[in-house]
This record gives sequence, structure tokens and C-alpha cells, in this order.
Amino acid sequence: MSVFDTFARPPCAETLGWQLIEADPETGTVRVAMEGKPAFCNPGGNIQGGFLAAMLDDTLGPTVLVKSGGAHYCATIDLNVSYLAPARPGLFTGVGRIVQMGKTIAFLEGELFDAEGGCVARATASARVVPTTNVARA
Repeated sequence: MSVFDTFARPPCAETLGWQLIEADPETGTVRVAMEGKPAFCNPGGNIQGGFLAAMLDDTLGPTVLVKSGGAHYCATIDLNVSYLAPARPGLFTGVGRIVQMGKTIAFLEGELFDAEGGCVARATASARVVPTTNVARA
């Protein structure tokens, strides 16, 4: 059982096909899988950058939930995305980690890999650390 089993899955995670692969509570590192659907494509046939940013945001955010044992989640303050390669529809793996976490702010970073293992985007973020007292439970 993981900390994610105690919280309702948000609709955005459902849209992205979010699935936990592994989580390390000691470091707050997570690996997640997501689906880049054809509906996410731009006219060139690549996943539109906003969807890649959403995938990275949904990779970084869970790190705080994991590290805090479910006591806190995070609300993104800023998200800086670097797009490194075209992203075709298919499965993606996100790897997120906490760089530093205090009582009110966390600094996060991560990468998004395509099905062949190529890094298509990376991100850094600052996020507010928020108690989960008002978060919907499963």
C-alpha cells in the first residue's frame, strides 16, 4: 500500500493516465508513468508542450506527498520547463525529486522520458507545502 491509496485520484491525473511506478519516502523521489494520447498532439503530430508541462507538474507534486508520508501536498508556485526533443504519442515515464524542502516551500526537479528512454523535457519548480487536512480522501 502506498500513500496514494489514501487520497482520491484527481481528474487531471486520470486525464494523463497517471500511474505510480515507485516512490522512495526517505528521499521523496517518485517514478510515474503517463500516457501521451493522440488527443494531446499539435498539428505537427507531437504532444503539445502544455501537456508535457502538466505531466512534469504531476511528476513533481507527488514528491512532497511521499516525503511527508501523506501529511502535506504541494501547490506549484512556478514551473520552468525545458523542452529537449519532440514527444510523440505513447507512454512516458516521469522522475521527480525534492532538491530541498522546508516547512513552507519545496524546490523540485524532474525529467520526462519517452518509451525509448529519451529525455523529452525537464523541469524545475518551487512549490508551497500545504497540509492535506482538506484534501479529498479515497
